[in-house]
Amino acid sequence: MRKCALITGASRGIGKAIAIQLAKDHSYHILINYSANTVAANETKDQIIMEGGSSEVIQFNVQDKLEVSNKLMKWKKNNPDDIVEVLVNNAGITKDNLLLWMNDEEWGSVLDVSLKGFYNVTNTILQDMIRLRKGRIINIASISGLKGNSGQTNYSAAKGGLIAASKSLSQELARRGITVNAIAPGFIHSDMTKDLPEKELKKLIPLRRFGTAEEVAHLVSFIASDKAAYITGEVININGGIYS
Repeated sequence: MRKCALITGASRGIGKAIAIQLAKDHSYHILINYSANTVAANETKDQIIMEGGSSEVIQFNVQDKLEVSNKLMKWKKNNPDDIVEVLVNNAGITKDNLLLWMNDEEWGSVLDVSLKGFYNVTNTILQDMIRLRKGRIINIASISGLKGNSGQTNYSAAKGGLIAASKSLSQELARRGITVNAIAPGFIHSDMTKDLPEKELKKLIPLRRFGTAEEVAHLVSFIASDKAAYITGEVININGGIYS
């Protein structure tokens, strides 16, 4: 049986760093989910393989339940002896705007990717975890889901909902040996933060810098390990001290 880790939104940024780190630390076969950027997804796969790991790409839009189910069921049919032991729900988008000016698409698409995507992927993967009585579900939330952020009512609602869902699901699955935790990054160097006024924002952070995707990935790797077997239902901040 080949042990696998599925990371949604893993072609770039935090997702890519997580995929690479899990391959290094745990020798998982990495399933790199992506929505549109085939080139970036294959670059992530190639880097993992080049460094001695095992990986493949799997394309689907997390917010599309039928597509998620079809793609994952097809993968399971083609790999009957493999098991997804770690699921990292990382896919997320931002469409910032003041609520007064926010349109239906800006509200709905952000919630769909984070919350509907969490439901679609987790619901499809969960049966095998329950059968084997083992698994790690790690949801990438945000500081915005804890303290809120002006201009991000949609994103804050999505990530706040993901945090609440993590807490509830952890209680449902604890007796099955499956842990569920949320990780809430602060300002992390990524495509999402590249247009932010970093020089000004760093003044608000006690450590006076943005974090790196690799630092988030190391935390995910720990939560995925046996060393974290007694941690479930938690929201773990990684934000340089800006909020705790």
